Amino acid sequence: MVIARSPLRITLGGGGTDLASYYEKREGFLISAAIDKYVYILINRTFDRSLVLKYSKLERVREASELCHPIVREALEMMALAQEPLEICSMADIPAGTGLGSSSTFTTALLCALHGYKGDIVGKRQLAEEACKIEIDRLGGSIGKQDQYISAYGGITCMNIQKDGFVQVEPLKLAQGTLYDLEDNLMLFFTGYSHSAGDILGEQDKKSRENDGEMLKNLDFVKQLGLESRAALESGDLRRFAELMNVHWDYKKKRAKGMSNPQIDVWYECALKNGALGGKLIGAGGGGFLMFYAQDRSSLRKAMNGLGLEEVRFRFEPGGTKLL
Repeated sequence: MVIARSPLRITLGGGGTDLASYYEKREGFLISAAIDKYVYILINRTFDRSLVLKYSKLERVREASELCHPIVREALEMMALAQEPLEICSMADIPAGTGLGSSSTFTTALLCALHGYKGDIVGKRQLAEEACKIEIDRLGGSIGKQDQYISAYGGITCMNIQKDGFVQVEPLKLAQGTLYDLEDNLMLFFTGYSHSAGDILGEQDKKSRENDGEMLKNLDFVKQLGLESRAALESGDLRRFAELMNVHWDYKKKRAKGMSNPQIDVWYECALKNGALGGKLIGAGGGGFLMFYAQDRSSLRKAMNGLGLEEVRFRFEPGGTKLL
């Protein structure tokens, strides 16, 4: 049996500039952090020559082309395992549709497990690019490159995305004390399942491809916020980082319909009145997790729990996707 594990992520700055419709024109920049919540993929060989896939559904077919799950189908075909008799099972600490990059994390973990099954040795960049190839090129998803790369690399990582799509990966240079303070004071609260990331990002992608001036101006500013967030974090100015989170959220809401809703706005304002210095919604929008930088963790936790929001505690994950 082969078991692979890949971490989910939170975005600390520059989110949205990793779509090709933007970075091919202006280059992208963002800061992403892997957390200790994971997607697991287990692979075993079957003896009845069938292909068995277990996720939220159960599929039993003769070959990959018959699978309903598009990512697994494409991964098996891309890796020349479409006829292999396999049992593939996925499990996750956090369910899909919650804004933490679960789809790309699943893809990266799956590829790692398949390579492990074949006995291949692959690097982090190859793993990330193969995941991008499946989700963006083969399946035509309106998504960026952040999630695949942070899942593969782990840590708290800066990504400069060049116009040709090459992703320059660099660890964020944090002092140890700043890292501890950031980890202690960032808090996640679950708001409910989000809309499809593809649907929400599709509007941004379409406008960027059409050279919509307001959209490109918005993303230019968000990229600058990402660069300012890096400077704030690397200098240890976490109050400034929290302020930039608020500005980022204001601009993110303007990019597409469905990014927020009246209920999310109420929760957000309540958090700022009860111990949060700054915050934003993680992921494409419409639901998922609200992330706050807290000045008073106890007050914020009490207020959010009082509104029915469940906290999910986490730590940063220094490593990326790996075989267990």
